[in-house]
Amino acid sequence: MDASLTVILVAAIVAGLYMAWAIGANDVANSMGTSVGSGAITVGVAILIAGVFEFLGAFLAGGEVTSTIRKGIVDAEALEEDPDLLVVGMLSALLAAAAWLTFASRFGWPVSTTHSIVGAIIGFAVVAIGLDAVHWWDVAKIAASWVVTPVLAGAIAFLLVLSVQWLIFDKEDPALYARRYVPVYIFAAVLVTAVVTFVKGLKHVGMDLSMPMAILYSVLAAGIVAVASRLVIDRLSFQSLDSPTGGQSRFNDVEKVFGILMIVTASGMAFAHGSNDVANAIGPVAAIVGVVTTGGVAAKSAVPVWVLLIGAAGIVVGLATFGYRVMVTIGRKITELTPSRGFAAEFAAASTVVVASGTGLPVSTTQTLVGAVMGVGLARGMGALDFGVVRTIFVSWVVTLPVGAGLAVAFYYLLSAIFVRGAG
Repeated sequence: MDASLTVILVAAIVAGLYMAWAIGANDVANSMGTSVGSGAITVGVAILIAGVFEFLGAFLAGGEVTSTIRKGIVDAEALEEDPDLLVVGMLSALLAAAAWLTFASRFGWPVSTTHSIVGAIIGFAVVAIGLDAVHWWDVAKIAASWVVTPVLAGAIAFLLVLSVQWLIFDKEDPALYARRYVPVYIFAAVLVTAVVTFVKGLKHVGMDLSMPMAILYSVLAAGIVAVASRLVIDRLSFQSLDSPTGGQSRFNDVEKVFGILMIVTASGMAFAHGSNDVANAIGPVAAIVGVVTTGGVAAKSAVPVWVLLIGAAGIVVGLATFGYRVMVTIGRKITELTPSRGFAAEFAAASTVVVASGTGLPVSTTQTLVGAVMGVGLARGMGALDFGVVRTIFVSWVVTLPVGAGLAVAFYYLLSAIFVRGAG
């Protein structure tokens, strides 16, 4: 490759920043959508919370080392023989995935960032190396996750909504029972968030904990937060049942308590999301930097701090500038959410991600959360769901892999002409 190394690096940085922006506009936005749609927080507060915790997660725990070949989708041996092919391929994948995410975000479609980049890598691998270079069994597992994870998250959310209704809202004095059971929900929510963070998020900053120790720390953290929350709840002033609007006001008081809980869970999940999904943007950039600096292809590439910073900053800017469209779809268009229902969806999605991660199933945070929101709607009856919106979302999921692959093919031929043939 005769093109200037500076030009290649600049192209990689621009593509990585664009991909990070697209992740913020779509993937991060859908994780904040339940909190915004339920009325627990405003769009501005969501941007602030996600901005702080996504940035901290991506920058502090985004990973010192990341695999250059995403999830083993492509045979790395074929690329080791031709470093130039890796550079062009990874640039093509980044631009293709980011372009599709931008298009989907424009229409408020919550699609999978991970599936977008995987589809793009498949596309360039097929045209550059051949069909045999793709590990099709891994692709089949990804396709299976389109069904498994939304259904599992939806079932958990469905049961959570029913449990909240039965334990709290169906009681004569819901505020009294909220004092008793909301700390239990808080314990469970913090436990799941802590497990995600301790097991997956912090291993790259020197805290590579064993599973038993991670669970122990998670239980301790959840216990502390639950006890503290009970003390705070006990100090809240609830309306009397004897007042003219006491009954409705006490229902509102319960929702306020769940609103506070959603801020806690949203913050934790934003940190965990930033620590993991930033690799979708900076992983290919790190691979390109590795080729440029060493002249060869390594199985793994160290991620420079400045590359990590680019990914973290891009995610935050994407959420702030374009994320509101997807937030509206998740939080308001699928079904009507309140803080208690939004909590059920958020907690169900987090639980599903933890279970799937433990079994090695490739999952999409987006699809998991959409399934959870649908479960919340079904708990209120079929009429509570907007099936037109649901159908559009499903179609966007199915076309993500082939569209990402097709765009990557187009970008691959274009970039090959610029960097290889054009340079020659």
